[in-house]
Amino acid sequence: MSFIRPEAKLTLWRWREVLVAGFVLLVGLSWINGPGGLLGWLGWVLVVAAGALAIIGIQRARFRTGVGGPGVVAIDEGQITYLGPLEGGMVATREIERLALDPTSSPAHWVLEQPGQPALHIPVNAEGAEALFDVFSALPGLKTEQMLTELNSGGAHPVVIWERTPSRPTHLRLH
Repeated sequence: MSFIRPEAKLTLWRWREVLVAGFVLLVGLSWINGPGGLLGWLGWVLVVAAGALAIIGIQRARFRTGVGGPGVVAIDEGQITYLGPLEGGMVATREIERLALDPTSSPAHWVLEQPGQPALHIPVNAEGAEALFDVFSALPGLKTEQMLTELNSGGAHPVVIWERTPSRPTHLRLH
């Protein structure tokens, strides 16, 4: 028997890194205001660590758009695998050529393109899709804040988030 409503539990789980950062911040501040000495110095380290964890946690929470979507995402040894009810596929993370977000689908889909393969469409709320944040963050030159803004904006047309070799003139911006 759970005393927490399922919606509240999901919200707490979505913001878990930020909650941990708040706890680490409180411990750090208590050590700073405590007896001082070694604990005071460690308290300042904890305060800085809590700030970094909070920033990362906020980004991850904004990336998690929900659960219960169609299909399952698995990431293993540099390979993204999506198993959906109607389609699926695999993409090697090192060979991703283009990452796009298609908000016209319901739910919105990540579109991963790899040379010589059909594009892989992954719903943003598929089971395990939150692990894609780490893969996307590792793409060279990807602007995480712009990706999160596009994800949460609810746009009307597909948007290219990142591409390895630009297919547009250099004087035109990507976003």
